[in-house]
Amino acid sequence: MAIKTLIYHSYSVISLPKPISNSSSCYSQSIIPFNKISLHLIPPRIPSFLRLCAPKCRRIQFISNCITPTNDIVDINPETGSRNDDNIGSVSSFQEEEEEMQVEVEREGLEKQSLWNQVKEIMMFTGPATGLWLCGPLMSLIDTAVIGQGSSIELAALGPGTVVCDYMSYLFMFLSVATSNLVATSLARRDKNEVQHQISILLFVALVCGISMFLFTRFFGSWALTAFTGPKNAHLVPAANTYVQIRGYAWPAVIVGWVAQSASLGMKDSWGPLKALAVSSIVNGVGDIVLCSFLGYGIAGAAWATMVSQVIAAYMMIEALNDKGYNAYSISVPTLNELMAVVGIAAPVFVTMMSKVAFYSLIIYFATSMGTLSVAAHQVMIQTYSICTVWGEPLSQTAQSFMPELIYGANRSLPKARRLLKSLVIIGATLGLVLGTIGTFVPWLFPTLFTPDQNVILEMHKVLLPYFMALAVTPSTHSLEGTLMAGRDLKYLGLSMTGCFAFGALSLMFVSSRGLGLAGCWFALVGFQWSRFFLALQRLLSPSGILYSEDLSCYKIEEVKSA
Repeated sequence: MAIKTLIYHSYSVISLPKPISNSSSCYSQSIIPFNKISLHLIPPRIPSFLRLCAPKCRRIQFISNCITPTNDIVDINPETGSRNDDNIGSVSSFQEEEEEMQVEVEREGLEKQSLWNQVKEIMMFTGPATGLWLCGPLMSLIDTAVIGQGSSIELAALGPGTVVCDYMSYLFMFLSVATSNLVATSLARRDKNEVQHQISILLFVALVCGISMFLFTRFFGSWALTAFTGPKNAHLVPAANTYVQIRGYAWPAVIVGWVAQSASLGMKDSWGPLKALAVSSIVNGVGDIVLCSFLGYGIAGAAWATMVSQVIAAYMMIEALNDKGYNAYSISVPTLNELMAVVGIAAPVFVTMMSKVAFYSLIIYFATSMGTLSVAAHQVMIQTYSICTVWGEPLSQTAQSFMPELIYGANRSLPKARRLLKSLVIIGATLGLVLGTIGTFVPWLFPTLFTPDQNVILEMHKVLLPYFMALAVTPSTHSLEGTLMAGRDLKYLGLSMTGCFAFGALSLMFVSSRGLGLAGCWFALVGFQWSRFFLALQRLLSPSGILYSEDLSCYKIEEVKSA
């Protein structure tokens, strides 16, 4: 009997193992014909008994006969036939695919673990991914701490300045979501060319958006700041505009870097963003100290340090993609159908992000109308708040990664999905209490880290209670909203976020008209955050929700196809 090299085809082979005495192989196979119906019943995988054989014999060999999709038994022995072209795979390629399948099995096994093991696995998965959301707020917090040591006016100018530089960048978060989705879908098909194409078109869209934002800040930045601050705070515009114009040079790098980071996350690489965060944060911190504290450049020096660090972070993420075998410097102009595919995924997320950005911008707007001291205190508190809230974002990513298989996948199990959500909420509640406690104690006990002005410190202490209440519930809210996204209940998520924004905006108008000061604005934020939590929780616990209803037809969306 002739022994030939292992063949791995996209169609299935039924075989019966028979131990043989030949020391060069572990098993021999006898090919059994089967009809067309059985082709659909047997998954195209290597039989499980081969896993037991592999440790004893690294080079597994089989008879070269196989069954074609037309049920014909053919011989693709290169000595006797002519079918030895692109169909023959090596043992090494088989081992690589087996390793990839083993990784998938390990990841899919999270929902089968005990509650405590789930918590540990989730923490290991989300820890490095935190850098994806931590970089921007961390840089702004460093700017706030350094500038606050020198000038209260420049500290206050950071408020409207960060709205243009940071909050407006969140409007392009839809690109990150679309990138993760499209890259993960292409990787599931094991089509590297398609992954490269998706990255290329998304990098083109990101570059266009980045250049557009650069031109906007260059020609309309001063106008936007003047309209935002109002006539009472016109003295803040020159300093804020200096900050915005310098950081505007980094707009293309910022958005391109987001796409590169999301592509890495879609490839299950969470260490790339962490490395970029560490390097860029160090560059930003050292640059702030040198340019602001030693050279006295003030807010302009902080802007230059942040801009350079963002460019470095984007470069590191691009190089990380290149190291994975993709060309991150290749861009492609997308077709209309490809653009519509991106919009179809990103539109509900865009509405959600717009509502959050608009509400936080409204808080800064009303705080700015209360005077320099209030807006300076609010700048410190909102930056520390932002740096704490991003620690809950990886919980949303975890839900989006592990929930789909349990909600509407082949191994659908709603009880296991509810159990996994319980683990996420427990982690979120614990993390919220820890972050709320630490985040409250820092400005309470060490306010001079941000400013020596006692009047500003007094305003900061007035908002400590609502600060803690808003921060404590945020990580759990991320878990719930991530589950809604995983279950593709995007329409409800967008509508509920729009409703929360309307409620929050009315609350801000009420507290402003009543003269309740900065504390009133922060209590409006408490209402906004807890409304998001209860609306998402009510939807998930509803008998018609995605975790209890057996009819998921209204939640499913069509598979995204590349044009």
